[in-house]
Amino acid sequence: MIEASDFRRGVIFQHDAAPCLVVDVSFQSPTARGGNTLVKTKYRNLLTGQVLTGSFKSGDRFDEADFSRRKGQFLYAADDHGVFMDNESFEQYELGGDIYEDIRGYLLEGAEVTLGVYNDQVVTIDLPQVVELTVTETAPAIRNATATAQTKEAVLETGISVQVPGYLESGEKIKVDTRERRFVSRA
Repeated sequence: MIEASDFRRGVIFQHDAAPCLVVDVSFQSPTARGGNTLVKTKYRNLLTGQVLTGSFKSGDRFDEADFSRRKGQFLYAADDHGVFMDNESFEQYELGGDIYEDIRGYLLEGAEVTLGVYNDQVVTIDLPQVVELTVTETAPAIRNATATAQTKEAVLETGISVQVPGYLESGEKIKVDTRERRFVSRA
């Protein structure tokens, strides 16, 4: 059992028959008359992806979700879904919908990922914080434009576009932050 007073960012608890990930939490002190501390929580339902808010009393108890994180690998893309493999059991999972759509532009075959498994079903996929991708298309380098930092759009090998510095050219490998979806540096 997990008490609401133990909630921290990243904690996973069972609520409304679904695993929920605590995204943000704040504690409100009791009033002058006493009472329980109020735990205001923003959490994500890992089955639906919906972000919800809730207020709980500090003594409220929740079951621990049957949730585990396992090392996995992206094998290949097929139409509108991707095929992933659990590195321990070698079991393969076909995932589509919102889970795959949000991350498909950061995946190359063989990429290492972390699979979030609930009741033997993959419900989340966590990417590495930074991935290396090759620029396939961008405008020519901007010459003599040094007054301010110039950026331009670049299309990467997976089809996504990011803003990059003006000096980068096609064919260069770059590092991309998967959480903020932005250019980090040359690889």
